Parts: sequence; C-alpha cells; structure tokens
Amino acid sequence: MKLFLFFSGILLMTLSCQKELNFENFTIDTNLPDNDTILLLSKYPELKLYNSEIVKSKSRTAHIVQAASYSDGFRKGIFLFDDYKCKAITQADTLNIKLNNYNGYFGNGILIKVFNNQFYIKDIDPKTLKGEEKFKKVRVLSQKLILNSNKFNKNDSIYGFIDYKCSIDSLVYKRFRGYFKTIIL
Repeated sequence: MKLFLFFSGILLMTLSCQKELNFENFTIDTNLPDNDTILLLSKYPELKLYNSEIVKSKSRTAHIVQAASYSDGFRKGIFLFDDYKCKAITQADTLNIKLNNYNGYFGNGILIKVFNNQFYIKDIDPKTLKGEEKFKKVRVLSQKLILNSNKFNKNDSIYGFIDYKCSIDSLVYKRFRGYFKTIIL
C-alpha cells in the first residue's frame, strides 16, 4: 500500500508539473529553411541592441513581432516590439531556444525548452537587474511551435516558427509570433 501511494504521488507531481508548464508537441516541417521570411533573414544584418554588444551572427536570426495589449476598462493600448534575436543552446537532452530583445539591462521575450518531441515556454521577466535572468508566471492561451527537425546537435542550424499567446495578468495580453533561425551552441 505504501509503495502504491509513493508511486501515485510521483505520478501526480509529474502530471501537475506538466500541466503547469503547458507541455505540447511541436510540429516538424523540413521545408521551413525555404520559407520566404527565413530566406529574407539572411539578407539583413543582425540587430545590435546596445552599443557594447558583440554581435555573433552576421545575418538576422529572428523576425518576431510581439503585441502586448492592455485594457483597464477606461483605456486600451497596444505596444509592438519587433527587435528580437534568437539563440539556441543544447544542455544534455534539452534544446533551449531564447527569443529575446535584451538590451544590456532588461529583456522581453521567451525561453522555449524543447525535449522528447515536446516543448514548453517560459516568459522572461523584464524586471531584472543587469545580467540577471528571471521568469514570470503567465496563463498560456495558445501556443504552437514548428521546427525543421527533432534532432538537435551542437553546430547544426535550426529553423522555427512560434505563435504564442498568453495573459500576463487580468489587464495585459501578449501575442508573440514569427520566424527564427540560428546555429545551435
């Protein structure tokens, strides 16, 4: 009986973590490198978001548009951001894809953790100290990830598309959508 309760507890913890992190399967599209937007990224230089930044890619790594909208009953507004960059790093069996517009002091973006043909997204909290990385809890409304492969090795190219909607709080909603490409570090 104790053994049954122990394994039941582990199963419940695993399921509750998966539900909280919103694990989903991603789609594979091997034709993604030939997408018009992906091809255009190679024609533009990478963004330099602050003066002392060392730009590591010669070409643009992302074309993401984030729309943050708010409504407090009296006022409504939309803020658009389109200055995102992509960075991908493998750690053991997990691929971490960071889509961020970090300017040396704060950033506003997401971290996509990909493993075992699934992914979940963590929102980067812009309220941080220089060099600090924190995440904030949000309510995910929908998320879709398309990658060109499900095999991730160091120095491989990765191409992707993200469409992510969330509620930051009862007043602010965020939609994060676009294409990215980079070399896996």
